[in-house]
Amino acid sequence: MNNRMGRTALVIVGVVALLVGAVFAGQGANLIPGSSMTGERMWLYIGIVVAVVGIVLIVAGLRRPRRDRTGV
Repeated sequence: MNNRMGRTALVIVGVVALLVGAVFAGQGANLIPGSSMTGERMWLYIGIVVAVVGIVLIVAGLRRPRRDRTGV
């Protein structure tokens, strides 16, 4: 993704996904009390997956675009 707006959107969505995933994982691991998700292992696993997706999106948004060596 080469345009700046799209890359910024990837980073923003990635940060949100990372934060949501961290909260889900924290509740699933019984570290954040006060929800029906607390202590449920399923939410730990879902949170880890969502957080990893967030990290991938952040990295994709922050990577520099490839330069075309052909000069076209």
